[in-house]
Amino acid sequence: MANEKLISISELASVSRVSRTALLYYDKMGLITPATRGENGYRYYSERQVASVNLINTLKELGMSLKDIRKIIKNRTPENVVKIFAAQGKYIDGEIEKLRQAKILMQTLRLFVEGGMAADENAVTVSVFPAESIFLGPEIDYSDGKNANDALRDFYRYCENKFDKISLNYPAWGMYTEDRLKRGDWVYPSRYYFKIPDSKDTKQEGLYAVGYARGGYGETDALYKKLTAYIDENGLEICGPAYEEYPLNE
Repeated sequence: MANEKLISISELASVSRVSRTALLYYDKMGLITPATRGENGYRYYSERQVASVNLINTLKELGMSLKDIRKIIKNRTPENVVKIFAAQGKYIDGEIEKLRQAKILMQTLRLFVEGGMAADENAVTVSVFPAESIFLGPEIDYSDGKNANDALRDFYRYCENKFDKISLNYPAWGMYTEDRLKRGDWVYPSRYYFKIPDSKDTKQEGLYAVGYARGGYGETDALYKKLTAYIDENGLEICGPAYEEYPLNE
């Protein structure tokens, strides 16, 4: 130490890109303490301690808390570092997956809203849609007095038990079976579904009649009547389910 150059806390802050306030906090936590103090009480660090601050910076960038960093510094053996880095690698992989899912959710919601903004509420159109990945919940039994909100809660509970990583913040939409459409029973959905990429279920490819309505959930009776009338007037036939989507929701 006698021949080693000492630097002030301000110099260390400049070289290590860490604020003076942070260095004082690190000292308080026991992460890095001054090599010596001058007669004036000023803190002085050895040049080699720049590497120690850089280590702290690196570990923070790896997502570690200062508490965990202190454990590493106090038990700094190669074996411990390898073990801790392996665990932190798994943590980072999990965070990357969360961000990936968040990006997919954001892109999905953006497309829904853009579609809703462009919708013509007065028109009924017929278009061929490709097959699409969705996740379908179980068929809903309303015979015990259950309503749509009860069924929706059951759907979310079902998804919580089914998935451990997927975001449940996707909008839940309703599917209506062919037989219910033909008998005009479209108040409550037959099943709820998420439109999730790479899911195991499929919204089948086909020719779809598409219409839009503005209103609350369960207030689509007029829209279904308009759709079925259009189908009849144009010599078409219902041969599959209907999928309700709510692009402009809460």
